[in-house]
Amino acid sequence: MKKLLLPLILLVLGTGGGIAAGLFLVSPPEKEEMLAENPCGDTPDADRPEQAEAPEAEEEGAAMTEGREYARLNNQFVVPVVHNDKVSSLVVLSLSVEVEAGTKENVFSHEPRLRDLFLQVLFDHANMGGFDGAFTTSSNMRLLRDALRRTATRNVGGGITDVLIIDIVRQDVAG
Repeated sequence: MKKLLLPLILLVLGTGGGIAAGLFLVSPPEKEEMLAENPCGDTPDADRPEQAEAPEAEEEGAAMTEGREYARLNNQFVVPVVHNDKVSSLVVLSLSVEVEAGTKENVFSHEPRLRDLFLQVLFDHANMGGFDGAFTTSSNMRLLRDALRRTATRNVGGGITDVLIIDIVRQDVAG
């Protein structure tokens, strides 16, 4: 009897663990599946203001980007953040330049100069404390994007409508 008790306990624990893992790792159902299961659930309703405005917002977004192209700069930008004459952190950014349709090649032909100018703007931003603390606040990011856009427009020429910050991360340096 004792010989059967241990395998039986292991069988129950293994089965229970497998079921628990399966329930834990299953992906959440998609919205369409949830609506099919619960047709009385949260369905779009034209009387609700947030639902009624959504298509208009999508149309406005499409109108804003119509006639525009995006030139993603090939390599990331690495910006050291210096405090007390020591590098305290590194900020890594990926940038894209929004241009009028048909002018994307102009950005790529000026990319070395544009990268140098962008690095200078990023270094200035870091030296002014732009990457300290809550560096991703909307006002801080707007200042950085505006400075990058002004620099690009002034030095590369027309056709540039915006500079987009695609990725940004700050890594604090130990020591």
